[in-house]
Amino acid sequence: MTEHERYEAVVVGCGPGGAAAAAALARNGVETLVLERGVDAGSKNVSGGLIYAEESAPYTIESLFPGFREQATERPVTDNYIHNVAGDRVKTFDIGELHHHDTAWADSVLRRPMDSWLAERVHERTRETGGGLLTEIHVTGLLREDGEIVGVRTEELEPIEADLVVAADGVNSELARDAGLMDWDDPSEWFQGVKAVVDMDPAVLDDRFDIAPDEGEAHLFSGDLFEGVRGGGFLYTNRDSLSVGTVFHLDSLADERAEPQELLDALLTHPLLAQWLGDDYREREYSAKLVPDSKKVAHESPHRDRLVLVGDAAGQMQAQGPIIKGMNHAVTAGALAAEGFADARSRGDPHRAGEFYERKLREEGVMAKLRPRSYDLVGRLGEVDLVDRATTAVADSALGRLGVRAAPGLLERAYNSPRLVAMIPDTGLPYVTLPTVIAEELGEAVDAENRVDPPELDERIGDLTYDVGEPHIRLVDNSFTASGTAVTACPVSAEDFGGGCYRDERVRTKGHEEHLVSLDTQPCVECGTCAIVADTEWEHPAGGKGVDFDQG
Repeated sequence: MTEHERYEAVVVGCGPGGAAAAAALARNGVETLVLERGVDAGSKNVSGGLIYAEESAPYTIESLFPGFREQATERPVTDNYIHNVAGDRVKTFDIGELHHHDTAWADSVLRRPMDSWLAERVHERTRETGGGLLTEIHVTGLLREDGEIVGVRTEELEPIEADLVVAADGVNSELARDAGLMDWDDPSEWFQGVKAVVDMDPAVLDDRFDIAPDEGEAHLFSGDLFEGVRGGGFLYTNRDSLSVGTVFHLDSLADERAEPQELLDALLTHPLLAQWLGDDYREREYSAKLVPDSKKVAHESPHRDRLVLVGDAAGQMQAQGPIIKGMNHAVTAGALAAEGFADARSRGDPHRAGEFYERKLREEGVMAKLRPRSYDLVGRLGEVDLVDRATTAVADSALGRLGVRAAPGLLERAYNSPRLVAMIPDTGLPYVTLPTVIAEELGEAVDAENRVDPPELDERIGDLTYDVGEPHIRLVDNSFTASGTAVTACPVSAEDFGGGCYRDERVRTKGHEEHLVSLDTQPCVECGTCAIVADTEWEHPAGGKGVDFDQG
């Protein structure tokens, strides 16, 4: 057997899931090495984002990292609203009851400062047990001996062996794919999120939202302002900025040939947002990421040999209508994976950690939240074409509209029911048709003038920081038929735009015209969208290379 550098545990990725795993492993005296691809933890990470602490969860981020809320988050979220939109008409429901259900607290965060704060503590704790944190290390795949996973391979270091490998390397996990535990075949299993961080003086922010410095708001948006694409928008208050973005089902985004930055701009320029954005709109950062749909892809057995998956790498992102929770589940999963390893090691068989981890996810109720049975029993039925067309027709009929006018209170209560929200089908009915009907029948016209002028795509791309390395994506089939969807679905590409990743070209040779796609990875934000909608070979850039987010 080849001799390799060896640790008891190797954690790949230092986001919330990886940080939780590392902290819990160190607490159990486990020699743990943490490998982070970015120049700094958080420099590769993007979220909306709110982090929750659930009352029913066995672990929260603050229980693992005391002082977290005071030092690493932006604002507590004290009020939650959803806005149903039809043209300039809006009907708003208070959905605080839904978001306060099983919630000890929820705070807005920006990933670069939050993850960097976590990484400092992780490095301190893991050093005490003989490990530590290394940044700018790209883990490219798994190390195997006689077909069994025994460690990891990296681009910058020699192979590393471990009794436990924690893949916390995000939605584009190369380790999960290498192990055969994730694939990118079906766009319906993913969402795409695009976000702008908007600069705002704290005093101005407090005044515009009528909140105190220790208060915050979360706003969601659905209806007809997104060209019929299934999904919606969000706005979260930070300390001295706003996070404004959109999240759409990737299959719908691809089918409609919608362009993500234009859908974001549709939200930013809607009259409703004039009251908050004012006339002094300044973007700090534009970003994007893929989001797994846990009710379809949360892995029910997220382990193989010595490898365990946590967070987005395991599909553990709960996106069920107005419920958008991911980081808290990653924290719980990371800590449970460490607990599983500690239990297995105490029994003299550390390689059974994955088995114990799977059992803990189930017994602690994590899988029930990520993959609710009510969706399998009811939600999937609503996605049957005949049922979808029938329910949509009823909602948009005179009878359906009469019901909406007669029961606004019942509708608001329905939006606040965790049980009903878990059943929401992935169709246009809950995201487009019903919110539009609600706004048309119950809403009021917003007559404010929105003078926001969002930056053009080339400005947004140009304001990002890149350290360009070798191309990390290869376009296997450059025909428009195979890969043309990437021209519109990629958040840094667009039709008739020559500066993004994917470009639409017509090449004429010997009287024959070909419709082709070209690729330039230099402005890539590493979201992974093209790996699903185009024919590519996709991997992460080398350690420290590629995009470098300041906000995240």
